[in-house]
Amino acid sequence: MAVMLVIVVPTLVALLAFAWKFRASNSNARYDPEFTYSGRIELIVWSIPTLTILFLGGLIYYGSYQLDPRKPIPSAQPPLDIEVVALDWKWLFLYPEQGVGAVNQLVIPAGVPVRFKLTSASVMNTFFVPQLGSMIYAMNGMQTELHLQADREGSYFGQSAHFSGDGFSDMNFKVSAVSADAFARWASSLRGGGGVLNANAYRELARQSTNVPPAAFGHVQPGLFDAVVQQTLPPGPGPSESASSGEPQVSPKASPAAAAPPMAHSPQAKGVE
Repeated sequence: MAVMLVIVVPTLVALLAFAWKFRASNSNARYDPEFTYSGRIELIVWSIPTLTILFLGGLIYYGSYQLDPRKPIPSAQPPLDIEVVALDWKWLFLYPEQGVGAVNQLVIPAGVPVRFKLTSASVMNTFFVPQLGSMIYAMNGMQTELHLQADREGSYFGQSAHFSGDGFSDMNFKVSAVSADAFARWASSLRGGGGVLNANAYRELARQSTNVPPAAFGHVQPGLFDAVVQQTLPPGPGPSESASSGEPQVSPKASPAAAAPPMAHSPQAKGVE
């Protein structure tokens, strides 16, 4: 707004000044019908908009860099890596450093920057925690990145903010920001009692389903996220038959040969309801 006023105000002032000076009743106004060129006028006319464009362009470039979701959050703490997979219609969170995973429940340590790596095993989706920051797309066959941080302990609402099919409206998850000790205990409790997320369990989990309760895995097969990004794990891109009445639906080609290990209910992080 202020930058535009630098252009608008002098233009209006010059308009009024020229109209007053060259009015019909002013016999002292110099009239030069042979005038064709003035270097001074050309310099003024072109320099002001050029400088304005350069200034606005600099602001846009700087602002775009500052708001880049891939830009790490400055912190003395190393970031926590979390891999996110958008499924029909649930969220899978993988913790590669801890070797655990969770469905529709995201637990993070407060005061620690989190580096999310996101993809989709189905259609394009969006990952959004309104109280923490930016929304970003999760797309099939590629990886996006987002950095967020919860400054204090608490419970936050996360959601899919992009229409992605029948169960989109229920594709929500709870974010629990806890102390570093509580996060370590939570991850340790999963390793001690959670299920196993391997290729077979992933095939079962990837079935279309709605209103999926929070669940957890105590062991996650290494490289699972990369396999989803590279599309080497079935099912392929896009949803299968529409899910109905909350029951999982899966095409015969995507059905596992044997039942996958059951998911364990995710324990609540201590200190967060």
